[in-house]
Amino acid sequence: MKSKYFAPLLFLFLSLGLIAVTQSRSSQIKFEKSLQEKLLSGKTSTVLVLMKAKAYLKPAEQLESKNEKGRFVYEALRQVALESQKDLVLMLDDKKVSYHRFYIANLIELRNAPFELVAEIAKRPDVEKIYDNPYFTVKSPFFNQHLQDPPSLKLNHLNGNSKADPQASLVRVNAVRAWDELGVKGKGIVVAGEDSGIEWDHPALIQHYRGDATHHDFNWHDAIREPLKAKQNPCGYDLASPCDDGGHGTHTMGTVVGNDGDQNIIGVAPEAQWIGCRNMDEGTGSPASYIDCFEFFLAPYAYHKNPMLDGDPTKSPHVINNSWGCPIAEGCSGREMIPVLEALQSAGIFVVASAGNDGPECSSVADQPAHLSSLAFSVGALAEKEDTIAFFSSRGPSILTGQTVPDLTAPGTNIRSSVPGKKYEGGWSGTSMAGPHVTGVVALLWSAAPKLIGHVKETMSLLRETAKPLTSTQTCGTTPGTQIPNNTFGYGLIDAHAAILKARK
Repeated sequence: MKSKYFAPLLFLFLSLGLIAVTQSRSSQIKFEKSLQEKLLSGKTSTVLVLMKAKAYLKPAEQLESKNEKGRFVYEALRQVALESQKDLVLMLDDKKVSYHRFYIANLIELRNAPFELVAEIAKRPDVEKIYDNPYFTVKSPFFNQHLQDPPSLKLNHLNGNSKADPQASLVRVNAVRAWDELGVKGKGIVVAGEDSGIEWDHPALIQHYRGDATHHDFNWHDAIREPLKAKQNPCGYDLASPCDDGGHGTHTMGTVVGNDGDQNIIGVAPEAQWIGCRNMDEGTGSPASYIDCFEFFLAPYAYHKNPMLDGDPTKSPHVINNSWGCPIAEGCSGREMIPVLEALQSAGIFVVASAGNDGPECSSVADQPAHLSSLAFSVGALAEKEDTIAFFSSRGPSILTGQTVPDLTAPGTNIRSSVPGKKYEGGWSGTSMAGPHVTGVVALLWSAAPKLIGHVKETMSLLRETAKPLTSTQTCGTTPGTQIPNNTFGYGLIDAHAAILKARK
């Protein structure tokens, strides 16, 4: 016998289905089918509403200094967002919907939105597209203390004796040679880490932090304002001062700038300064949390201030390290970061992205931001023996653009660096260990050649041209592995010394 509720429920689902079809026909690509299906199942979702209005940033290319570029981009972006979001914000306030506004991309994040609300917003002529905002856990790096460095590069600290020598990986990227022969260690450059957080008072990092115990404003931002996971985070949420809930961010920043002035020389650019942002809740992030950190870096602001009104682009970093990915397989569209990365590049900020740990298959550079190959400088990982590729290092071509990736490679196995608890730990392996080496080299290069500061495309070209060429027996896409660049190594192994020499000519 049929339930008395059967007919009304059937009518409801048929009606919702008709709304979905009508919406799909009227707004085409605005409202993705997968998101429709998710909401039609009765679930709510956090979504990102992309507005149609876009700031015109091209004039920034003609500006010479990074500060000029940053100020122009910040003002252009925030003015467009403030004006174009106004009507939608009034509607959301009237409906008492929880939301968060962004300007770095003209986006509004809606929390726990039902189908009817999302469908209504998708019909608006001022809305370009609606993205899902999935939560997903980033893959952890590999850990293997038994991986060995090439015999020719073994230094005392890797043999368990004195730790006074620089890390072997710093020798491989020619950072140590740049220090010794060219006197360059990154002075005057600010690097940023978007990651699991950072233990700011670690002995290897505390002297390089731009803030101090009483001054974290403009130097630290926590994008994890509320739980993304079910259990309580050990650091807590909405933090006014830095904390690392997973260790990954402390390790990666150590490879960029770490040096305790005594026994632990672990960073490529030990005279650079750093700032940070936590974008994950114990490894779980979302497109919104990643964008939140990027927005902070474009124009840092004080704790709990309004980024659209109180940002200061003169306090932005020169280069951002990103050892994370936003996978399409977990619900990322693959395109959410495009306007974000375009804004950062226009503002003269260099973005480094680890290529991912999904090799050895071809076309495994599949996650943002690494697969956005013209906007983020992607980095593959070299193995522990000579200049061979690490088995896990993702290969190109980019699944989004079809371009050759990664751009370059750097050491990415058995990397020793700082970890929370004021400790040091070796055996970390992943492209997220390789990327920070490149971030550090950019800091060295811009410190040595200030004329390049803010000129991102020119710097990318210089790093590619001066890399040590590496070829592969693996052919991915239509590019032979014997060609330079190729989809295994890109242009090869990054070379800090060669890049600085060429920049100074």
